[in-house]
Amino acid sequence: MGVALTRAVDGFARRAFTVNDVFRMIDAGVIGQDEKFELIEGEIVPVSPRHDPHERVKSGLILTIARRLPDDLWLGVRTSIYLAEFTFVEPDLCIYDRALKLNEVKGPDLLLLIEVAHTSRVFDLGVKARLYASYGVREYWVVDAETRVTTVHIGPTAAGWATIREVPPTEFLRPTALPGLGIRVGDID
Repeated sequence: MGVALTRAVDGFARRAFTVNDVFRMIDAGVIGQDEKFELIEGEIVPVSPRHDPHERVKSGLILTIARRLPDDLWLGVRTSIYLAEFTFVEPDLCIYDRALKLNEVKGPDLLLLIEVAHTSRVFDLGVKARLYASYGVREYWVVDAETRVTTVHIGPTAAGWATIREVPPTEFLRPTALPGLGIRVGDID
């Protein structure tokens, strides 16, 4: 898919798009139905194509979490979450209360958000981590698809995360909102 990309030079103003602008561009054919992207604070950000290590880890996490998730919670996979007028994201996995309609889900409703990083690790640990903290996502994991090391972010604040730690693939991960949901990423394959 040969879509041309440009990189803006820092310091130059860029037009901020809204979620509604993006919907209109899709309807008008400006953005293709099959294009993969997120809207981050008004900027359209292309999403990398999926690679085998990424897909294997993501699929393993889906199977592991789905088997253990309480019935009152929902596991979203590549679900569009509309955080604000200028921001929507499509995290690899997210967990939220089943009683909520998808268009009602906001940052604090997200009990756990997981990104599996292959080529996007720097973006996921930088821009996305700050974004998710600023919108009040309760817990955020970035799983490195190659090493299986998980960077766990807990305690969102306007300035970032209260706690960030790396968990090796041999240790259990236990989401703070779901302590009974233990996952050892090293067991996934």
